[in-house]
Amino acid sequence: MIENRTLGSKIFDVINVIIMIICALLCIVPVWYVICVSLSSKEAVNAGLVSFWPVGFNLFSYQKILGESDFFRSFWVSIQRVLLGTGVSMFCILLAAYPLSKTSKQFPKRSIFMWILVFCMLFNGGTVPWYITMKGYGLVDSIWGLVLGMGLNVYNLILAVNFFKNLPAELEEAALVDGAGPWKCLTSIFIPLAKPVIATIALFTIVQYWNEFFQGMVLSTNQSNYPLQTYIQQLVVTYDFSTMNVEQIAQVQKLNNQSLDAAKIVVAMIPVLVVYPFLQKYFVSGITLGSVKG
Repeated sequence: MIENRTLGSKIFDVINVIIMIICALLCIVPVWYVICVSLSSKEAVNAGLVSFWPVGFNLFSYQKILGESDFFRSFWVSIQRVLLGTGVSMFCILLAAYPLSKTSKQFPKRSIFMWILVFCMLFNGGTVPWYITMKGYGLVDSIWGLVLGMGLNVYNLILAVNFFKNLPAELEEAALVDGAGPWKCLTSIFIPLAKPVIATIALFTIVQYWNEFFQGMVLSTNQSNYPLQTYIQQLVVTYDFSTMNVEQIAQVQKLNNQSLDAAKIVVAMIPVLVVYPFLQKYFVSGITLGSVKG
């Protein structure tokens, strides 16, 4: 098919390309700058000499983070938290989204439950009541406290509900005629067709569990129970020269908190960047179809 491109359409395409390049740079440049800071020397960072390329290239900040056994312990805690939390969240969201996607005639109490969920999304009891509840259930210094403390993300639930609403009702009707029950419809029809929204919600949940650090500080009294984000958040450059030899003192003096913070960010975002490409192909369709109000 041959298109007769006008001058106006060509100018429009060029402007769109320029805008997209600018948007891409706005996303990439800050990340690249943080990487450069994490790889630069203490003197260059303090003097503000780092711009778009590392100055005084070194790996001291990464050696500080990765060179301690507590890092790998906290990394394992975060892995457990993400796997368990994502599994529990997806299980609860799918079980709740299926009945809530029905009409008020099919599920008369639907509106009541939706209003309760939306209210809980907008308002909460505060940190102190939340902590008292978690402590009352014995979830302090427990991996399940870090998992269940996040609760049910209502926004993700609404995405799943709207996605289920957009699926053809005839599929479920045909299954019901053939003798299938609600469980069979959910597991054999809705979940297989909901791969885009499941991947999207899973990505949101993984990022949420991976990046959260405050609950680790509140619910973990022992540093060995810290998730990775809590561990690197409280990791700072400290100087106790009385317990160091000459070589250790020389190494520590090459560090500063700014480059260490930049290295923390880089280390923390690598796992998410590794996971994202595998879920990206579902992301656009999942977020688009799940956001359409039925």
